[in-house]
Amino acid sequence: MARTASCNCGKLSLTYAGPDPERISVCQCYECQRRTGSVLSVQARLPVEHVTIEGPSTAWTFPSDSDKPAAFRSCDSGGATYHFCPECGSTVYWEISVAPEVVGVAVGAFTDPTFPPPMISGFEAYGAAWALNVSSLPMPHYDYDGTSHGGPRA
Repeated sequence: MARTASCNCGKLSLTYAGPDPERISVCQCYECQRRTGSVLSVQARLPVEHVTIEGPSTAWTFPSDSDKPAAFRSCDSGGATYHFCPECGSTVYWEISVAPEVVGVAVGAFTDPTFPPPMISGFEAYGAAWALNVSSLPMPHYDYDGTSHGGPRA
């Protein structure tokens, strides 16, 4: 089934025509908080061969030598390039230099209530105490050092 993610004004869109994503994650790292303007983010990694992008984007590269704490390793180890709409400013997708075979997409840009749920969660220690208790969901949980907790945290 094809799914389309788009910015608020509709000028930048991404269509995914592939199987359900192999990775959908919830992240509470500071980089994702700043990118979304929210206390957590939900993103899917999609194989580039199933992705079609339409419309102009403005790109910004997160430097690989950033000193911001809790930046996701695969993004900050080699940098990530975020693509957002030059008209409305919505971030729709990003490229991770250490994972060129996938495109990261903000799940909210799909505005699809049938989109599959997250499978993993990361950086919960950086989340707001009042936010959704992601740590209780039945999925693997990771810390900044890559340590997996394997399931719901106590």
